[in-house]
Amino acid sequence: MIFKGSRYEQLAKQAVTVTAADGRAHAALPLRFVPPTPAGFRHTVAAGDRLDLLAFHYYRDPQRFWLIVDANPGMDPDELLVEGRQILIPPDNGAVR
Repeated sequence: MIFKGSRYEQLAKQAVTVTAADGRAHAALPLRFVPPTPAGFRHTVAAGDRLDLLAFHYYRDPQRFWLIVDANPGMDPDELLVEGRQILIPPDNGAVR
């Protein structure tokens, strides 16, 4: 289910039907294009950091973790949390969820 105002809302209009190997049909969304996301500053990852906790710390909303992920392209989200790594933290700018 895609919620109104979701960052996937426009993609929901482009949903396609795909057929699995067992013949069952499934709805699928196209890939979401991630625009360049400028960072406001860098955060050095500490032991125990989690994306939801960082999002709460910087945005007061744990569900905005995706802003941090989008600002660090080319990295698996789990790789973002290596202790000592510096990750980019973008401004919120009222981003849509």
